[in-house]
Amino acid sequence: MKFGPDDQVERDAPEAPYEQLAGILRARLARGDWKPRRPIPSESGLCAEYGLSRPTVRRAVADLVTAGLVFTVPQRGTYVAEHPEPASGESKPRS
Repeated sequence: MKFGPDDQVERDAPEAPYEQLAGILRARLARGDWKPRRPIPSESGLCAEYGLSRPTVRRAVADLVTAGLVFTVPQRGTYVAEHPEPASGESKPRS
């Protein structure tokens, strides 16, 4: 399922909450809500915004790290990657 940047996590959806959140965060990154090398909201901020537990938020963010969209600096936070990979189905810009 494709998620939009303004979607909310639905408890009765077929996708797990972490998958929904990862999709929403991907959409927000694609929309440009957070600029490269700038932090995304903290885990506790995302927990409060989406009403999710810290392990759920952590798993969603880990998916974004694995995809190369964000990187985590211990004791500092999670930041948008310099050149995030395009979402599946989109083409990469040519140099």
